[in-house]
Amino acid sequence: KKKNVNIGDTLFEDIFEITTLNPDGKRFDRVNRIAATGTTFECDLLLDVNCEIYSLLDGEKITFVLASTLNLDGSPDDHFSYQPNPGESTLADTFEYVMHGRVFDITYKKDGIVVVAASFGGLLMRLTGDQRHLSNIQPDMRLYVLIKKD
Repeated sequence: KKKNVNIGDTLFEDIFEITTLNPDGKRFDRVNRIAATGTTFECDLLLDVNCEIYSLLDGEKITFVLASTLNLDGSPDDHFSYQPNPGESTLADTFEYVMHGRVFDITYKKDGIVVVAASFGGLLMRLTGDQRHLSNIQPDMRLYVLIKKD
């Protein structure tokens, strides 16, 4: 029996509907930039995805999670090496696409809106929404993006 993800283990989670693929045109052969809108918290997401290994299309819905650890018990990760214990389940097991990166900017806008920018080895994420839903994300934090199609 797989343990369900506890909200305490994740920094942010929502189902997003992809609204546009490559909104500014396709820049790189192996990268698609997706624009998507959260169905629960109404956040706006821009995310670069390696389309050679993971394909997403307009209109598809994805579960999108930001987590500070892949350990199911919530214990902190060593963010400088990824060495899962053989045979031990991790949060990544229940997702199709996982990236590790770092928050490089958090900008506060008017009306309680916050913009979180992170880089995953050069693939960028920009998540915009109400700061109440994004308050667990801190500047310079190392984190994981986890995605699966719904």
